[in-house]
Amino acid sequence: MALSNANFSEAAQQVTYRNGPRPMHDYLLLNASEAPDQAAYIFYGREVTWGELAESTRRLAGFLRASGIGKGDHVGLYLQNCPQYVIAHYAIQMLGAVITPLNPQYKAAEVEYQLNNAEARAVICGTDLYPMVDAVRTRLDNLALVVTTRYADYLPHEPTLPVPEDMAGAQATPEGTTDLVVAIEQSRPIDKPESVDFENDIALMTFTSGTTGRPKGAMLPVGAATFKTAALFQANGLDQATTSLAIAPFCHIAGMCLGVYAGVYGRWTTVILPRFDPETTVKAIETYKVDMWYSIAPMNRAILGLPDIQSRNLTSLRFNPATSFGIPVTESLSDEWKKLTGCQMHEASYGLSETHTMDTYMPRDAIRWGSCGKPMPGNDIRIINLKTGEEQPAGESGEIIVGNPYVFKGYWQRLDATDETLRNGWVYTGDVGYFDDDHYLFFTGRIKEMIKSSGYSVFPEDVEALMLNHPAIAQSAAVGVPDENRGESVKLFVVLKPDYEGRITEQEIIDWAKENMAAYKYPRYVEFRDSLPATGAGKVLRRLLKED
Repeated sequence: MALSNANFSEAAQQVTYRNGPRPMHDYLLLNASEAPDQAAYIFYGREVTWGELAESTRRLAGFLRASGIGKGDHVGLYLQNCPQYVIAHYAIQMLGAVITPLNPQYKAAEVEYQLNNAEARAVICGTDLYPMVDAVRTRLDNLALVVTTRYADYLPHEPTLPVPEDMAGAQATPEGTTDLVVAIEQSRPIDKPESVDFENDIALMTFTSGTTGRPKGAMLPVGAATFKTAALFQANGLDQATTSLAIAPFCHIAGMCLGVYAGVYGRWTTVILPRFDPETTVKAIETYKVDMWYSIAPMNRAILGLPDIQSRNLTSLRFNPATSFGIPVTESLSDEWKKLTGCQMHEASYGLSETHTMDTYMPRDAIRWGSCGKPMPGNDIRIINLKTGEEQPAGESGEIIVGNPYVFKGYWQRLDATDETLRNGWVYTGDVGYFDDDHYLFFTGRIKEMIKSSGYSVFPEDVEALMLNHPAIAQSAAVGVPDENRGESVKLFVVLKPDYEGRITEQEIIDWAKENMAAYKYPRYVEFRDSLPATGAGKVLRRLLKED
């Protein structure tokens, strides 16, 4: 049974906005008008003010427009966390173009797949990552423009925090690319952003495995970011007097929400770090009196384990939503963290790419341990019976479905997958859970076979397709296995081609995978098999492999 989208229209009206339902780049320009000299982002001590951020964004938008990028065009964003990411993100959206973020851990084959699948006309990437693009550039059918940038261009002369070695290098601009800083300096700023339809025009195409197959581009409307960010502020009582720390990858929907959107919506100052290091994180919190940090539980645990951590001052923290990956967010861990910082960490939220995440929030004055919290304002969540589709009462498990006016509009050029997941405005998540009597959501499992590794979604078919590039592999099947550090790791069952039997080891397969796919995705375990269990139609039965 497909529920009517009219059922959640009343709930959607509950969201209130700081300055109305407008695109996020309008909030950026508003900040520049109201507080041009306030620090918007801090990168190892380099302050980028709202005035500079807005001017650089408008100039980069001017360059992209002059280069032929316009409304509806797809542009890849392939960068580590840095100020240039934010500038590029909003420059693309000011043109009414569509961002498709790529994980900086991606290797060449993964870059080729996503840029070709998205039919990207341009890509903006770090000079450290350009070799992956260059390796496949001749096979990227639609790519007409490549912009590169050096992270060092936004570093101060005297950094306030330890800078990773790979961020400080002064690489030359690769041949056949345009330097981002030069493009900003030499271009005229656009007069005003492109007019967009808040509810229907697409602003973001984030690749996700969804419920089936290799990653697909989930098309999110302009209004999704503002809607969910406004709900975040409303539910948690957040204000503008905030300094946040952004470590979660901006390419990931959660990191994007907290690192790219929240600071702009709330006119926060955001301290950017491209990766987690316990000592650097502690120093950042101390130096900048950080009061908001979205973390994952292993980060908090690593900080608690630092020598002499009790002598450090982290008492500026007042809001620390955290996600359970590898280590759950438990009451005991939270109490230990509160004893150190004075801040009660708690489970962040339930969400997925197709809904622009942040579908729930945890009431800070009524934490329910083990739950995902309550539905965000304006966000309708139902539990339906897996067989009948009828809504389940409290305490009864079923499929979690999510509805609001700004869920994704479908998968790019995948009508079949869209019809399976999006029905009358409701996203059928493929996840199983239940509500308790107080309407706290509890997640209990997944219908789909997606693997959750280090906070990332890994779909078996994606790993298997990439592994077919290995000359020795005739067939493979990937499953998730428990991992106390990553939550899950990938295990690969492999059928070798006859010529390679006895001539190659499991470790050699793992080493090859490590070189050819992202760190969170490559298999940590390989087992050779003579054959794989399959249905009569030839579909591999991963469930049987997982049960072995």
